[in-house]
Amino acid sequence: METLKELAAASEQFDMVFIDADKTNYINYYNFILGNNLLRLRGVMCVDNSLFKAKVYLQETTDENGLALREFNQFVASDPRVEQVLIPLRDGLSLIRRVSVTSTCSRTENKITTDEVFHGVRGRSILDRMRLDGKVAYVTGAGQGIGRAFAHALGEAGAKVAVVDLDRDKAKAVAEELFLKGINAVSITADISQANDVQKMIETIVSKWGTVHVACNNAGINMNSVSEDTTVDEWDKTFNVNLRGTFLCCQAAGRVMLKQGYGKIINTASMASLIVPHPQKQLSYNTSKAGVVKLTQTLGTEWIDRGVRVNCISP
Repeated sequence: METLKELAAASEQFDMVFIDADKTNYINYYNFILGNNLLRLRGVMCVDNSLFKAKVYLQETTDENGLALREFNQFVASDPRVEQVLIPLRDGLSLIRRVSVTSTCSRTENKITTDEVFHGVRGRSILDRMRLDGKVAYVTGAGQGIGRAFAHALGEAGAKVAVVDLDRDKAKAVAEELFLKGINAVSITADISQANDVQKMIETIVSKWGTVHVACNNAGINMNSVSEDTTVDEWDKTFNVNLRGTFLCCQAAGRVMLKQGYGKIINTASMASLIVPHPQKQLSYNTSKAGVVKLTQTLGTEWIDRGVRVNCISP
């Protein structure tokens, strides 16, 4: 208990606490740990010997440990701060998880406002609500840089991820990275400036995982040149990937999302869509990224009432 007091004084918190040995003090340890926030929200307390040779169930028992554990188990079962599973393994193991308080409570003299802010929407915490378990996502330009980071982030949040890149080897490498982290992933080679490639990309994802929930249209190129020397070929190549490619991906993914009435599209624009990053000379890039912003605004306005949100970020 002295150690617990020292940890509490230092404002320490833990994801897991294991309680064993001094059985008559279990309830004191438990109350001190929860009362001083030593256990994080959704953290787990593992309590050993919580059935103690079945003596907790014997009506006429006089065993001190058995009586102490009976009181402990009854207290935990009625405590709104936690949920528990009691496993009948050997002398019993209780797995106790801290949850948001679900009953009206008070703190000092003030009433607690028990609304969605306090409990979380539908009783779920903000991090739980940001989870993507069961969702299917793809990221273009995912073989490196921002796209690679998107792929990892979506996968870590629980989504299945299609890693799309023009470079087959880079796409495979990132998909293997995700696999090593326990994330379901597939690599797809595609040139997003080509309508056939984009359609095949979407069909491959839908064939494998049934749908698309999240589309990260991130692929882009930049070919620097002063404005008076910018060639039509450079202009066309830049627009074909940055704007035409983003449009094709939005349209192909959007058709799937509109049909199911749900979807999130995130396009990568650039700060160059809003400012001129002088002294860099990149007329075609800046203009194409400004087009991505207007494309996003238009689709976002048109599709929002049909369940599809379209946004862009400007790194």
